[in-house]
Amino acid sequence: MNESRSGYSRGQDLGAGPGPLRVAVIGAGYWGPNLARNFTASPDWDLAGIVDLDQARAARLAAAQGRVPVFRSIDELLDTADVDAVAIATPAHTHHGIALTALKAGKHVLVEKPLADSRVKGQEMVDEAEGRGLVLMADHTYCYTPAVLKIRELIADGSLGEILFIDSVRINLGLLQPDVDVFWDLAPHDLSILDFILPDGLRPVEVTAHGADPLGTGQACVGHLTFALPNDAMAHVHVNWLSPTKIRQLVVGGSRRTLVWDDLNPQQRLSVYDRGVSLDRQSRSAADRRTSAISYRLGDTWSPALPEYEALGQMVAEFANSIWQQRPARTSGASGLRVLSVLEAVSDSLSADGKASIVVGNEPQLEVSR
Repeated sequence: MNESRSGYSRGQDLGAGPGPLRVAVIGAGYWGPNLARNFTASPDWDLAGIVDLDQARAARLAAAQGRVPVFRSIDELLDTADVDAVAIATPAHTHHGIALTALKAGKHVLVEKPLADSRVKGQEMVDEAEGRGLVLMADHTYCYTPAVLKIRELIADGSLGEILFIDSVRINLGLLQPDVDVFWDLAPHDLSILDFILPDGLRPVEVTAHGADPLGTGQACVGHLTFALPNDAMAHVHVNWLSPTKIRQLVVGGSRRTLVWDDLNPQQRLSVYDRGVSLDRQSRSAADRRTSAISYRLGDTWSPALPEYEALGQMVAEFANSIWQQRPARTSGASGLRVLSVLEAVSDSLSADGKASIVVGNEPQLEVSR
């Protein structure tokens, strides 16, 4: 299946499928209950089982969803139940093994972020799904929120103009993770959003990352990531486990307008500012730009109206529609792999004391002389 970046449609707008699909949720911990609840509520799905090594925890979740069957492992599930798909909500280091088992059994797979704990494993998952004609979907939930869908629309229709910079901040007093640093914990959200809203997806050639571990935990607790965007633009992502205040903010600066998304402000999540540095009167020549006067525009600020619905409900509808229509999901395994590629480059940059690190798969192409 070839990946498409066509417009998003809600499940109910695409017409009914041939009948509800059967799915099992693997993992009854933090995220599994959210997936199970949305699968149960969706007309596109029948929740057919909960899988977890902790049978008591699985039984509690199963009871809350209508007493669906409980299984101890994916092997037990596949041996005894008839399902079309599985949704994996387990630690990242287990994603690869569970997903491959399901794919080899002919099941479609949804995986929570990150897709895997290494690019090599993620690539194997993508290749296995592609080879079998199955849907492998990354649960990049933010990409199904009304705000992010609107941001993508405003960028695509040219409302913001040429992108000049993107600045993303995701900080809070968070739970320090023993197995991953702050980049692998928080940045997948920001990177998946950028992959979704940028016209060509997340494809930096190289990244630069700086991290700090002031508490001596052995993992970076504060981090800054930067990389180039087309046309000399720049993206910056700030992640932090140590901030006493919680901030979830994305700023997209354009040549026509600048957009600010404040995810913690439900009254006005999006604000579009028609003010900034004006490029209209400036020559496109680099030499002339340096000598020309800078002008500013001072226009209005407006807030787009956004519908209210749960993003996970849209995500499970998209999972079903991608299966029925035999196409990649909007947040496909390929998008999850692009995020993984950047995360690995981030780790390489940290290991090299902040030196730029090439993103595997996005290396600059060398011209071959004829």
